[in-house]
Amino acid sequence: MFDELSRKLESVLKQLRGQGKITEANVAETLREVRRVLLDADVHYTVARDFIERVLNKATGAEVVQSITPGQQIVKILYDELVVLLGSTSAEITHAPLPPTVIMVAGLQGSGKTTFCAKLALYLRGQGHHPLLAAADVHRPAAIDQLIALGNQLGIPVFADRTAGAVAIAERAVEHARKNARDTVIIDTAGRLHIDDEMMREAEAIKAAVTPHEILFVVDAMTGQDAVQTARAFHERLRFNGAVLTKMDGDARGGAALSLRATVGTPVKFIGTGEKPEALERFHPDRMASRILGMGDIVTLVEKAHQQIDQEKAVKLEAKLRKQQLTLEDFLEQLQEVKKMGPLSQVLSMLPGANRLPQDLPIDDRALVHIEAIIRSMTPLERQKPQILNGSRRKRIALGSGTSVQEVNRLLKQYEQMQRMVKTMGKRRRPGGMRLPIGM
Repeated sequence: MFDELSRKLESVLKQLRGQGKITEANVAETLREVRRVLLDADVHYTVARDFIERVLNKATGAEVVQSITPGQQIVKILYDELVVLLGSTSAEITHAPLPPTVIMVAGLQGSGKTTFCAKLALYLRGQGHHPLLAAADVHRPAAIDQLIALGNQLGIPVFADRTAGAVAIAERAVEHARKNARDTVIIDTAGRLHIDDEMMREAEAIKAAVTPHEILFVVDAMTGQDAVQTARAFHERLRFNGAVLTKMDGDARGGAALSLRATVGTPVKFIGTGEKPEALERFHPDRMASRILGMGDIVTLVEKAHQQIDQEKAVKLEAKLRKQQLTLEDFLEQLQEVKKMGPLSQVLSMLPGANRLPQDLPIDDRALVHIEAIIRSMTPLERQKPQILNGSRRKRIALGSGTSVQEVNRLLKQYEQMQRMVKTMGKRRRPGGMRLPIGM
């Protein structure tokens, strides 16, 4: 997420921090480079210009230039202004005082709109709500099929009627929700490959018929400045009160995220970070600014860990760590817990300094699959006592897992290193001291 933007900003700011003395001249030069980086990321030119002007006004004051740590001061100013640019505070979904809450989802075809509807339903169910999905994209039959399939997969009901128009479907879905104790209706509306008047008129008619409490505009994060133009056109007709950036796990340069709030005036509320239904995050401006500047996002990482990692298993693992009884069976369980948190590249991107890692660093989730296959090819006794794994056993495991003996040996060596580390941690831990870190 924003890897290229983050690396380029890090390079520019590193040069500033390396200056023996900070002057207004080299601050201005640095910020010109920052502006170039933002434009390369497809940030709207007026947004980049205004942002740099605000930072420059704050960064050229005497209290900054004469500061003991002027480079850090300027980074702090950049961070603060990025947070403001991205929206300052995280925006919540607007819920109706009297259910059902009606959420209308709009956007162009191919932006991930239908998938987002399902993700949002899953997200809201996790918060204790009872959502109903409404398939109101009647112009693309595949969209109805897709929403029904996603609803079945997640166990979330879908209201669909292939004989009715979009407005009638929306109205009937809201009525169906009232009668069946569903407190939220998420309406998937029609999209096009480009903006046209017919699509907008239909969206306006749905809005007038059901008076949604929330209108969310979905946009592909990889479209850059094009996203801004599309958002303006939708906002003029629908007055949406929240945006959603999808495909943030792809090659998103950052232009859409950094430009939307400033140009349209509505907050980004969610970001899609993958294809899985769980790959949806609330948009936090401060955390996003931290990621962009290479400071990581530990808060989101910890939240993901708490959501995905089985706490009961974690407590049992801690007890084993204390007794130095960690087995390959435990190693396999922890591997499965980590996989729940998403692709390794995403997890690593939330760590401070991740933008300094080599661009060609091989981060391959298939390596985890190989490790899992190797351990699953062992007998229960071999997992408990890997010291019995002689040459013939290792060859059998390699054949059974579709790997090589070298890969099996590598895994066992890593396990031995981990065992030594656990023993070291156990010796250093003082009685009554802090609990051992687990689950990460």
